[in-house]
Amino acid sequence: MNIKKLDEQVSVSEHIACEEMAPLAQSGVQVVVCNCPEGESEAHPSYEAMERAAQNAGLRFIAIPFTRGRMTREHCEAFRNVLQSGEKIHAFCRTGNRSSQVWAGAKILMGADKKQLHSQAQAAGFDVSAALVSIDS
Repeated sequence: MNIKKLDEQVSVSEHIACEEMAPLAQSGVQVVVCNCPEGESEAHPSYEAMERAAQNAGLRFIAIPFTRGRMTREHCEAFRNVLQSGEKIHAFCRTGNRSSQVWAGAKILMGADKKQLHSQAQAAGFDVSAALVSIDS
């Protein structure tokens, strides 16, 4: 698992396996957010299996799924609600890109500076320009 830190609260990665929940919990993660639609790949576990593995590791599992290029304000609002918990979050999708986009959209809704978000995402290897243009606070 190639974890990339977006800020002090949120990290992202490519799709994770059920057995990676315990190491995430040991690293301080409290919530795992899946941004993949269920069944996006036959190789990925079901939401049910992911939730069970998360619970066994002491984590909360939340699905906020969307496909590439289909992120909406509602997805960003849902992620904002998770951010507002103050818990440490690890989000994942096929490459980490969708997760970084929804993070940026949620942060914009919370009043974050778009230039700072762009820099933070860029430092982690992501381009969140689309979210910066499409989501207004």
